[in-house]
Amino acid sequence: MTSWAALDHELARWRDDGRTPRFWWRDDDAIRATNALDRMLTLNRRWRVPISLAVIPGLADPSLGGGVLDGRSDVAILQHGFRHLNHAIGGDKKSELGAHRPLIEIISELETGRALMESLFQGAALPVLVPPWNRIDDAIVAKLPGAGYGGISRFRARTRPEAAPGLTQVNTHVDIIDWPGGRGYRGDEAVLGQLCEHLAARRQGAVDASEPTGLLTHHLEHDEASWTFIETFLERTAASAVDMWKAACEIFFTRAGLQ
Repeated sequence: MTSWAALDHELARWRDDGRTPRFWWRDDDAIRATNALDRMLTLNRRWRVPISLAVIPGLADPSLGGGVLDGRSDVAILQHGFRHLNHAIGGDKKSELGAHRPLIEIISELETGRALMESLFQGAALPVLVPPWNRIDDAIVAKLPGAGYGGISRFRARTRPEAAPGLTQVNTHVDIIDWPGGRGYRGDEAVLGQLCEHLAARRQGAVDASEPTGLLTHHLEHDEASWTFIETFLERTAASAVDMWKAACEIFFTRAGLQ
């Protein structure tokens, strides 16, 4: 059974090797200022952990702009598709950016979304795409650099640092929500197991060790157990190493010389 003690043991293995495991935090489906969003941003501020908000541009309310940013450098804004609509057909898995529509239509839609993000966040949104449901067709990925994107974030360990030439790929690896089981917290065993598994794979070289372990949350879906996990995880990691948590601008663009 995976427990908090197992995480402590894994982190100790990293320290014994003279290494620091890097983390980053992505929260999806932001559309407006809510009590849940405020609660999450209170946690990120309390523990001084940078967070990346994946905003749905076609649904975003103007209240999200100034209220979220408010001069805070610890909050990065990413683009979460366009309207988070499912265009899959038949028995295909849900996807907004699949191969179910003409490529030119999808790219145009994404560019419209980027323009909305630029307007809402006054140029502060990063050119990073987070595909809804973490799914996107390869043909669309190949077109993203030409459409002005410099990064993409999905789920599971990346197989290479760039998803396409000029498109940095930094994924998430730990999803705390039990989507098929009622959308509550998945439980410590499942979440900590996923966390320890990716950390161990990085440490042992089974996956790209340079990709920070990504925490994936959805503030609008959190029950109390979800909030408890987040706060406990931040407390155990943020307090132990100042440089353990990374901001999106650093993990997506530092290597390209961008800030």
